Amino acid sequence: MNPEVTPESYPIEAKSPFELRVNQSGDMSEADAKQAEKNGDIGFLHSFTTGSTVDGPGVRVVAWTAGCHWRCVYCHNPDTWARINGRAVPLERAVEVLGQYRAGLKLMSGGFTLSGGEPLIQDRFAVKLFKAAKEMGIHTALDTNGHLGTRLSDDDLDEIDLVLLDLKTWDPERHLNLTAKEVGPSLDFARRLADRRKPVWVRFVLVPGLTDDLENVAAIARFAAGLGNVERVDVLPFHQMGKYKWHKLGLDYKLEDTPPPSPERIQWACGVFRAEGLQAF
Repeated sequence: MNPEVTPESYPIEAKSPFELRVNQSGDMSEADAKQAEKNGDIGFLHSFTTGSTVDGPGVRVVAWTAGCHWRCVYCHNPDTWARINGRAVPLERAVEVLGQYRAGLKLMSGGFTLSGGEPLIQDRFAVKLFKAAKEMGIHTALDTNGHLGTRLSDDDLDEIDLVLLDLKTWDPERHLNLTAKEVGPSLDFARRLADRRKPVWVRFVLVPGLTDDLENVAAIARFAAGLGNVERVDVLPFHQMGKYKWHKLGLDYKLEDTPPPSPERIQWACGVFRAEGLQAF
């Protein structure tokens, strides 16, 4: 990091989550960091972004958390893997920032989305922030891979209006290779949301050569359709916008030569989901 730039000088808001941010809370002790996560009074945030229309209904404010236990080979924000790369933000400050957008979000039928990283790494902070948003009358959405869904009680889930559930791939071995984690807990969380009739948008990243074969897409489509609570599916095309982060962070990026899917392939994948009766975009 530039020695003239201190963590305190980073603005909380960012133009895009593709901004590289590192070591924003590097001066915080591990003991203090763990205690903050335990009680939820401090969250580790990469940034806030505004104006998003792809992270839930209407125009959204999105808070991007730092910290993720998955290692997706096509992750476009690997700087959000490490908690230390997020700024330690007091809950009151996060609520204050969110409150600045309250009127506009209501006017534009939008809301607040907590993304990451993996927000449920900081489950207590997440729930407290969602509760504050709900008290302001703001629609709430959680973008998660679902792997840590057991951290949320049923009462916690009541603070969340919509879950954006990232389903990476279907085959257990492939899922382990792509994310370094088992797929089972994510599917269990999806079934729990279905049992509670919690609205879900499925998010599926289409990566040529990795996730775009018919067997994989069709299996995810059948599973999503069988849940009964999936309102839509967003087929997200793989892109290279985060490649520079891998290089800057000294990480081994294995998808240097992987192209984005063609428009035709994206529409094909949407068609597989639509064939199961789902809305797909």
